[in-house]
Amino acid sequence: MTAFIITNILLGTGLAMDAFSVSIANGLREPGMSFSRRSLIAGVYAFFQILMPVMGWGLVSRAVEAFEGLKGVIPYISLILLLFIGIKMIKESIWPQEEGAGKDNSVSAPELLMQGIATSIDALCVGVAFGLYDALNVLAAALIIGIVTFAWCLAGISIGRAVGMRFTRGSGTAGGIILILVGISIFIRG
Repeated sequence: MTAFIITNILLGTGLAMDAFSVSIANGLREPGMSFSRRSLIAGVYAFFQILMPVMGWGLVSRAVEAFEGLKGVIPYISLILLLFIGIKMIKESIWPQEEGAGKDNSVSAPELLMQGIATSIDALCVGVAFGLYDALNVLAAALIIGIVTFAWCLAGISIGRAVGMRFTRGSGTAGGIILILVGISIFIRG
């Protein structure tokens, strides 16, 4: 049991790194966010990190062929979603009036959902590796991964906020660049 927990904590840490990087970008973008907002953002990432392995396991236990067909498009989906959000952040940082004067700089719900999906698609592949687990072990592993992701994302947002408070002017551009780099990284890792 201890090996199972340690393995999934390490797995969760590895899976959380994309969400951690995007959390830093969100903290840069919105340095004044409240603790409840930080918890909500981290919770969205954790939710998708719980959901995706369970979905991957379900795909394996039901139809391996269907997952194999999706495997090649996963990096493209992540790249497109994160490029879109990153470019939008940079554009809003450089030309804020174009998007509307006095516009709220917070991460919108659709953006947050796209980020959550884009940063957790690799967890879908991990779910495939859970093919030999029973449902209870899959849920336990997914919950551990989600808890670890939540903690890493809270830390990432805090780091981004700390930097964003000091360098408010360029923080949106920096956050957008981070998102684009994360998207490219996911794409290259394939």
